Amino acid sequence: MGVAMFDVVVVGADFSPTARRAVVAATELVLMSKGSLHIVTAYDAKTKSVKQLPSEFANKGEGGGTEAALQDLSFVAKKLGVDPVLHMVEGEPAKVIVDVADEVNADTIVVGNRGMKGVRRVLGSVPNSVAHEANCSVIIIDTTE
Repeated sequence: MGVAMFDVVVVGADFSPTARRAVVAATELVLMSKGSLHIVTAYDAKTKSVKQLPSEFANKGEGGGTEAALQDLSFVAKKLGVDPVLHMVEGEPAKVIVDVADEVNADTIVVGNRGMKGVRRVLGSVPNSVAHEANCSVIIIDTTE
């Protein structure tokens, strides 16, 4: 055993300001455990033509280019001293996050609680779904203003 609980941390992020908080929280866990960080973002192919996929994202008007926004989130982690692995996967956000977590044998998934309170936003009830589907610990960060 002897493995830290936060050895492999997966954080699910869209490109909202609140997602940055989830990334910061996940990065802090990884710094404590000296583990590895995976930032996962999901996109919906149905809403975009194939040509645009690499640079366009499902939540229009919020992140502009997906890869640019993902890089931006990776800089958040890098500034704190962690070099994350980035995953951009087509599909339903909750499913994508859980699948990547399984793939990398994550100990912990971090998600923000955006969408759990008040008006349903892009992430909808992703934190709920992740909590039910995950095969590892799930930490739901309060990312509300």
